[in-house]
Amino acid sequence: MCGCSTHQTENAGQTTMPKDGSLTLRVEDMTCGHCAGTIKKAVEAALPGTQVDAEPASRLVSIRGTADLAAVKAIVTEAGYTPSEAA
Repeated sequence: MCGCSTHQTENAGQTTMPKDGSLTLRVEDMTCGHCAGTIKKAVEAALPGTQVDAEPASRLVSIRGTADLAAVKAIVTEAGYTPSEAA
């Protein structure tokens, strides 16, 4: 996790996965541009061909090019963040 000192430790449960081969995660502890960049870089490096849009203001991460929820959650968790339900 980045050292910006604004992270929260809230955890929730699920993620939503559209039928189009993409998914959206809520990442409450993604609070700044550095956090967003870290998540984007981690997912795109681990899953070549994916496109990640991480928005700190909404705390939503949209991933296109994969529907492998378990892999994406593991990558985001390994990067130091907590993926949860996207409303």
